[in-house]
Parts: sequence; C-alpha cells; structure tokens
Amino acid sequence: MSNAPVDTGRRRFLTAATAVVGGAGAVAVAVPFIKSWNPSAKAKAAGAPVEVNISKVEPGQLIRVEWRGKPVWVVRRTDDILAELPKHNDQLRDPNSEEDQQPEYAKNIYRSIKEEFFIAVGICTHLGCSPTYEHNKFEQYVEGIRSGFFCPCHGSKFDMSGRVFQGVPAPLNLVIPPHHYVDDNTILVGKDKGEA
Repeated sequence: MSNAPVDTGRRRFLTAATAVVGGAGAVAVAVPFIKSWNPSAKAKAAGAPVEVNISKVEPGQLIRVEWRGKPVWVVRRTDDILAELPKHNDQLRDPNSEEDQQPEYAKNIYRSIKEEFFIAVGICTHLGCSPTYEHNKFEQYVEGIRSGFFCPCHGSKFDMSGRVFQGVPAPLNLVIPPHHYVDDNTILVGKDKGEA
C-alpha cells in the first residue's frame, strides 16, 4: 500500500469526464435507433395528403394529381353538367351513393362537398383501369348525356358525379377520397376535415 496522498480533484475530474463521454456515446447510439422507428420520407410521401390549388381550373376542365400512387381527378363542373345530373338517376346502379365506400359528404347527387368541384380516384371499380374523361363527347356512350367518364378496358360508364351506369361491369361508383377545403382555392386530398 502506498502512502502517497490521494488527488481527489483529479479523481472527480476523471469520473465526470467518463460520465460525460459515456452519456454522449449513449445519445449518439440512441438517436439513429429512435429515428429508425419513424417512417421513411418515401413512406411519408406515399400516404401524405396532397394540396391542390383549384383557383385556375376552368369550367369543364379536369386536372390530375397523384395521391398514394393513384390518380385523383379534380373536375370543375359547369352549370349545364350540374343541371343534367338528376335527369338520369333511373339509369344508374347506385344513384344516391348508398354503398359504404363513400364518405358521408359524398352521399348526395353531386357526391362532393361543393357542387362545382368533383373529386374522385380516377380508377374504375371493375378491374382498376383508368377511365377517360369525355367532356361534351359522352353521348356516343349514353344517349342524352353530354359529359362523363368511359373506361376503355371493359366499357364501364360513369356520370359526372362518378356514379356508375347500370348494365356495365363496374359494380360500384368511383371512389371519393378523403378531402376537405383548406380555403376557397385549396383542397387537401387525403385527409378529412378535423383529422389529425
């Protein structure tokens, strides 16, 4: 045993320095580990809501955006299109949108929050093809109806509210994605109003 005096100041310094280095090392290991629990940027983007500026959409025009890898249509309907919608209910499979696939705000003749704008996933409910927008050219498919959507894969037909006609392969109306109006010129597709 040594009779040399013990340097308690040096011992305290070494203990504190070891604790600081050990704590920094634990944080350095923990940060990437905890970050790995979060979804990747690609995963976030795949399901993230999409903001759509509708201020420049002309009457009768359709614009496309992508949400969750699917095309979403935003159509600004004209007064003529809106007036035509109730006139062919007897030709539709689900004219009142009673199937459970719709959000509550789509259970009306317009299938939309605001009558003027129609927002739908642009995928046929039969086998997943993308119908074409036939603006003022739909009468070749359904007599007396000027505009609508025609699926070229198997001939399914939808009106300007995305309601499916009878006698075609598609079993359901077009899907209305969750969405809401952020303001008069902006729609947020992918999230209902009040959703976190």
